Amino acid sequence: MALSHEMSGIVSLIMSVGVFSGMQFYRHQLASSGPLTILGGGLGSVLFLFILTAVGNIEISLFGKGYQTSLFPEIVPCLVLALIASGRVHGVCITTCFLFSLVTLYYVNRISHKTYGHGAAAATVNPAAQSSHKKKNK
Repeated sequence: MALSHEMSGIVSLIMSVGVFSGMQFYRHQLASSGPLTILGGGLGSVLFLFILTAVGNIEISLFGKGYQTSLFPEIVPCLVLALIASGRVHGVCITTCFLFSLVTLYYVNRISHKTYGHGAAAATVNPAAQSSHKKKNK
C-alpha cells in the first residue's frame, strides 16, 4: 500500500534526519579510509534523495497534484544541503556525494518519466499524434 503525499513527506523527512545523524555520529570512521570516504559520499546522496522526496511530497500536499519538482527552487537547495552534510564528514565526500547525486537524479527522473509520462519524453512517445498535428496545421 502506497503512502499518501503527506505521510511520504514526513517519513522522508524522518529518514533524512536519521541519515544525517548517522553520518555525523560515524564521521570519524567514515573519514578514516578511502573506501569509507566514498561510502560517506554515497550516504550523502541517499540524504539528497530523502530531502528531495520530502520537499517534493510536501509541495504536492500544499500546491496540488499537478505541481512538479524543478531544478532551482527544489533540486539545487536539496543538493546543497546534502553537500554541506557530506562536507562535515570529509572533503572528498563532497565530490562523491555530488557525483552519486547526479546519478541518483538521473534515475529518479527516468523513473518519473516512465511512471507519470511528463515533460519532453512524453511528447516524443507518440509520433503518430505529432504527424497528425502537423497535417492539421497545413
